[in-house]
Amino acid sequence: MASLDQIDKIQKELMPTRDLGSMAANLSSSDLSENAISWAKHCILDWIAVTVGGAHDELTKKIISVALDEEAIGKARIVGHETKLVASQAALVNGAASHALDYDDVNARMNGHPTVPIVPVLMALSDEFNVTGIEFITAFIAGYEVETRLAEMSGFAHYDKGWHGTATYGTFGAAAAAAKLLSLDAEQTITALGIAATQAAGLKSMFGTMCKPLHAGKAASNGLLAARLAKKGFTSRMDAIECAQGFAATQADGFRALPVSLAYNQKLAVEENLFKYHASCYLTHAGIEAVKSLRDEHDVKVEQIKSVKQFVPKTHFSVCNIAEPATGLETKFSMRHTAAMALAHVDTGSLGSYDDTMANREDLVALRHKIEIVDKNFGSRLQSEVVINLNDGRSLEKFADAGVPMSDLCLQAQKLSDKFKALVGPVYGDDASQETINACFNLDQFDNASNVFDMVVGKG
Repeated sequence: MASLDQIDKIQKELMPTRDLGSMAANLSSSDLSENAISWAKHCILDWIAVTVGGAHDELTKKIISVALDEEAIGKARIVGHETKLVASQAALVNGAASHALDYDDVNARMNGHPTVPIVPVLMALSDEFNVTGIEFITAFIAGYEVETRLAEMSGFAHYDKGWHGTATYGTFGAAAAAAKLLSLDAEQTITALGIAATQAAGLKSMFGTMCKPLHAGKAASNGLLAARLAKKGFTSRMDAIECAQGFAATQADGFRALPVSLAYNQKLAVEENLFKYHASCYLTHAGIEAVKSLRDEHDVKVEQIKSVKQFVPKTHFSVCNIAEPATGLETKFSMRHTAAMALAHVDTGSLGSYDDTMANREDLVALRHKIEIVDKNFGSRLQSEVVINLNDGRSLEKFADAGVPMSDLCLQAQKLSDKFKALVGPVYGDDASQETINACFNLDQFDNASNVFDMVVGKG
């Protein structure tokens, strides 16, 4: 066991900006296990599905309108639209659209959404120059590892203070992924992370508004800008993460540098990705699962319910505890409302379940008034416990943990395919859905990665 002096020496030798940048620049496809590649394909498949779902959200159309006002026409395609924009604007639009539904994946290490800041950048660049499928995947994993490992070093203080990790860490991930695809060397990639550091921003106070999805788009666009500026010789501090008044000092109290070297077949953060099967904030998912289990196991009817208590970590209160949601978007951040939906057999995986009408439906409002949210310490922030008290005096209890990655990749592929068809099929048809699913699962064999998006651009 290392002594305190040895640990202190190791800490002083670690330089996160340098170490993360070098890791990303030096990552090779030969470093990736088949398992890691499969997980990356699943992330990309899910990203396409949720982006199609959010392509015509009002916030997406507003961002496209601004880009067109600025005459930002270019080569980069937009999911769900015929419009083509310059790469930075396409990354902004596709990034925001992919987070519009709050139906995109998460990672417990990151305390945020890892895929939405990265894939929009890679899609935009693959429309500018030829990128092979395995190059696309390698760049994706490089960005994914940078943002999640930086998040690990930052701990929970960053998020608890009010920063949105998807926006902040995502900017670094997008920069690293873009740098990889643009063939930047280690020094240039480190510089790109420095440029990313001075752009990283996004407030949790914006949850429930259009600004939350904007965070993902800005992270993608800013990360791309960082990499392109670095390639042009733009300067930045090479220790921007750890320096005095740098990212860590200003945004991450208690920041602790960690080693980031990669070895072949080492388990990567991407292999711990968590996918959403409920179209709401991920912190509501453990509660939804507990409620559904109790409802089905005991055949609970709404009229039998006297009261409900949902126990959650105290940190949930500043994220997804909108007590009286008035809009569909707000219901995604209301533990009471999502629990009421689950109790009432409303499909929490359906996009139509999160509209303004559902937010104000009388039976759901009455039911959520019976639900109390109580803080409790758990081993993980993704755990929850539900107690349903019935009129006949019975109390039903259930614990749920939404932080466990699926171990059966075949089952995960099937669940993601079903989710994909539900989101993409009504827009582009069953044939296009299946063709895109097949393309994603074989992406590493593609000579031109941009072809994976061919069936989901333009109008359905």
